[in-house]
Amino acid sequence: MKFINIGFGNMVAAERIVTIVSPDSAPVKRLVQDAKDAGRVIDVSCGRRTRAVIITDSEHVILSAIQSETIANRLDNTDTEDDIEE
Repeated sequence: MKFINIGFGNMVAAERIVTIVSPDSAPVKRLVQDAKDAGRVIDVSCGRRTRAVIITDSEHVILSAIQSETIANRLDNTDTEDDIEE
């Protein structure tokens, strides 16, 4: 099981990630608010501005202060490391 650093020492299992999106659009803001109402939000931004929203297969919504491109690059690097090990 591989973990991705999503900022401030927080990790998420790479295979549980469904999507990583920017929090700027109205549909994503609604999705985050609905998840907050349902108690499915995990805020790991440590009081900073949310720059990435991670949706997991368990429908949890993770708010991160790290850019979505940075998290995606970390996810890609993990996939290439798996290929090298095999």
